[in-house]
Amino acid sequence: MTQSDALARRERMARILIDIGAVGARPDEPFTLTSGAKSPVYIDCRRLISFVGEREEAMAMMEALVKETVREPIEYVAGGETAGIPYAAFLSARMRVPMLYVRKQAKGFGRNAQVEGDVVDGKQGILIEDLMFDGGSKVSFINGLRNAGLKVNHVFVIASYALMEEYEKSLGAIGVRTHWLTDWPAIIDVGEKTGYFGKQAAVMVRDFLRDPHAWSQARGGK
Repeated sequence: MTQSDALARRERMARILIDIGAVGARPDEPFTLTSGAKSPVYIDCRRLISFVGEREEAMAMMEALVKETVREPIEYVAGGETAGIPYAAFLSARMRVPMLYVRKQAKGFGRNAQVEGDVVDGKQGILIEDLMFDGGSKVSFINGLRNAGLKVNHVFVIASYALMEEYEKSLGAIGVRTHWLTDWPAIIDVGEKTGYFGKQAAVMVRDFLRDPHAWSQARGGK
């Protein structure tokens, strides 16, 4: 895939999220993310599951991205509890491979207690999630899959904050590559072009993306 094709895909997924009302900006009253960080923007990727046409288009793009980037066999698709579970179901059905899901924390006893489904020792697969901020929560899922005897070296998400240095520290350090359909830089560009975001909001978000942790801490976040 060429760079122009990749950009077109990022912009198309951004437009889908904007069109279904999954994107919000609130610079003056920041959102608090699950991690405790403050953010002037928010993406509710869960909304996508209710829009059948848009969801199918997104999953077609995700399947193409997976096939372009993963060279090893894909013997399962795992979804993280809870937001990743529907996307794992959609993608595993498209790709005709088994689905698993991985809990945030182990339940019960035994090495497979964190992973649900037919866990086969040594199987190679991928983790799919809806959204990625700094990648920290994905590490727990990856460790859960690996502790269950599974191999996993790739994380795919619908949208990310495109914090490449953060992902290298959290996921790259354990040998995991990150991939996404769209990200905040693309969403802001598309939103500004279409008038969804005003100039002031776009400037604020770009300022946030330059150093999210400093921006958050200056406003009482993690």
